[in-house]
Amino acid sequence: MDGEERRGRLSSFVVGGLLGASAALAAARRKRHRPAAPRRTSQGLEAFEEAPCYREIVEKELGRKLEP
Repeated sequence: MDGEERRGRLSSFVVGGLLGASAALAAARRKRHRPAAPRRTSQGLEAFEEAPCYREIVEKELGRKLEP
């Protein structure tokens, strides 16, 4: 009876170790940093100033038409 119990614990330990190792490898693979693609859109205030609604407000305030 003791031998069967030991065998059960050993196989459980082995299966748990394999499962843990595969989870660690999967996590490491997902964490690998990929270079970011260059940003094609404006950032910050520059993006806001290019918005059509903002340009309309500026045109109204200045009383003239601005070029895009």
